[in-house]
Amino acid sequence: MEYAIGVDIGGTKVQFAVVNRQGEIVSRYLVPTEADKGAGQLMDKLLSGIDRMMNAAQQHGEVCGIGIGSAGQIDYQEGVVLYAGDTLPGWTGVPIKQLVSNRFGHKVYVDNDVNVIAFAEKRYGAGIGYSNFVCLALGTGIGGAVMESGRLLRGVFGGAGELGHVCVDVNGPRCSCGNNGCIELYASGSGIARIGREMQGNGSALYSWKPHSREIIHAWLHNDEGAALVMTKVIRALGAAIAGYIHTFNPEAILIGGGVAEAGPRFFAELEQEVDVRTSSYMSKCCRIIPAGLGVDAGVIGAAALVWNHNDEGELNYVI
Repeated sequence: MEYAIGVDIGGTKVQFAVVNRQGEIVSRYLVPTEADKGAGQLMDKLLSGIDRMMNAAQQHGEVCGIGIGSAGQIDYQEGVVLYAGDTLPGWTGVPIKQLVSNRFGHKVYVDNDVNVIAFAEKRYGAGIGYSNFVCLALGTGIGGAVMESGRLLRGVFGGAGELGHVCVDVNGPRCSCGNNGCIELYASGSGIARIGREMQGNGSALYSWKPHSREIIHAWLHNDEGAALVMTKVIRALGAAIAGYIHTFNPEAILIGGGVAEAGPRFFAELEQEVDVRTSSYMSKCCRIIPAGLGVDAGVIGAAALVWNHNDEGELNYVI
């Protein structure tokens, strides 16, 4: 049987998996990223983890290739990190594809981490049946990807889909990207925590929880009044951004994953109401807002899907 090695490189952890053509994981491994220790140790972890998965895969069948999804802006053709920012210090400029290919001798494909999630959702998850959709990952930051007519929207070098850096408030706080008021500052995990800290700073007794996104969301789901004020800001900002995505891309669906989306049905119901009032009626009617389907495994499954997609279609910019 044929297998692919999938790797998901994030700011806090690196996940490895052996994945078959059906998107099923037969072996997995996880290590902390420890990004503050530099790019050299991260590459050592990457090579060591792939080696471990290669040995695991060989117990089951043949390895057809290695797919890697990484945070940052990636030249998907050359497999080089063009920009990684504060999430992965020193990772900018690393030639991932070359280093891994030289070590293992297999075909290697590298792409942005949310792009590979979109591949996974299209092939195996909530994106099945949709040719035009936007994929959002609401985690520590916000990542995005856009499928247009079954093809990933790339841009000049593969950097299209930086949807977390769309401005929703020109007078908002400064973002690390250089803009002001990016949606990442409002609807990511770190953004929710930031709003919580600022609202606690007024000394009100309403805010009894610790300013962490999970605690705020938990309090909101249990009808905490202070948390409701925070989440109202979050959902209004995210609704404004999504309305912009709908007007720009005219998608069939907005797929939302990541830790923030785990807030569940209430989150999606209130978000849909906010989007409806901000979007022209017919465009809103044509677009569903739905949870992503593959959860925490989407990254490694999507990275492995890079191998299958290339083998099946003969190009990375394949149509599915």
